[in-house]
Amino acid sequence: MRMYAPQSSAIKYETVPQTLKREQQVTSITLSAAGDVTLGRDENYGYVNSFDDVAKRNGIRFFSKNIEPIFKNDDFTTVNLETTLTTSTRKANKKFRFRGHPSYAKILTFAGIEAVNLANNHTYDYLQKGYEDTIASLKKEGIGYFDEKHPMLTTVKGVKIGVIGYKGWVDNSQVRKQILNDIRSLRKKGANIVLVHFHWGVERSYIPNTTQKSLGRFAIDSGADLVVGHHPHVIQGIEEYKGKFIVYSLGNFMFGGNKNPADKDTFIFQQTFYVQNGKLTARKEIRIIPCRISSVTTRNNYQPTPLTGSEAKRVKTKILNLSAKIKKPTWTVYEK
Repeated sequence: MRMYAPQSSAIKYETVPQTLKREQQVTSITLSAAGDVTLGRDENYGYVNSFDDVAKRNGIRFFSKNIEPIFKNDDFTTVNLETTLTTSTRKANKKFRFRGHPSYAKILTFAGIEAVNLANNHTYDYLQKGYEDTIASLKKEGIGYFDEKHPMLTTVKGVKIGVIGYKGWVDNSQVRKQILNDIRSLRKKGANIVLVHFHWGVERSYIPNTTQKSLGRFAIDSGADLVVGHHPHVIQGIEEYKGKFIVYSLGNFMFGGNKNPADKDTFIFQQTFYVQNGKLTARKEIRIIPCRISSVTTRNNYQPTPLTGSEAKRVKTKILNLSAKIKKPTWTVYEK
């Protein structure tokens, strides 16, 4: 195993098995994952400084400005879309109901986001009509989507990537059966890499609960190559399990659901996979890019921004410390 510290503000880790033959048939695929993206707001809360207000004043290109260079230089980016994109007015009977104009789907295109998870607790905030409108808005922009009913299979650089999303509130035999069958189905369809999203955990908890850990590990045992999570609205740690990674919570990202959350820390998780002669090799490389959900510290302006200097180091240390509460991380070192 070779471990080294990069010169950038990101954490980086790489393993290169000695037996790996460096041949022309090796293809690298870099996947990026980020957390909760709410393009819109709950209209029961004030308009001033809301997502809609910022969009009207600055234009929708504003939100993705600082992350475009990252997502447009990878191969495939996914986030959790925690809103509806609809003009429907019939709402679900619940406390928070998020809605954005269908034109906001263009923000995903600007950002370089290729696909979104719809398996979350806000997908049906505007009922079935809102869900269907959201899918139509995504399709119009050519943005992929996935949830429990819609596994996604796409091809990038000749490599097939399978993606599936679940609401991970409970761990039981029925849930496990679906996860196992879905992953097997994606493999049968030729998926070289399988990414699983889970919307799970407890809001504002920095430590994954037993359900998160058991489901995440089961997904790896069932054949997933990477598991990423969201819902707590704060960062949780990362676990390396059987040589693969479980990112328990990516936190908020481009989050219109709160004008000024106390904790604005977030990060982008990247993993580069290497496929040789149609098969995934043991070589892996991860990169953790510390960010803040806003380009300003006084409030949320919904413009996620990579951090540098002492702030980047602080968030990296936070991630490492939270990871150590799960299992002592051996997958990273500090820069000198």
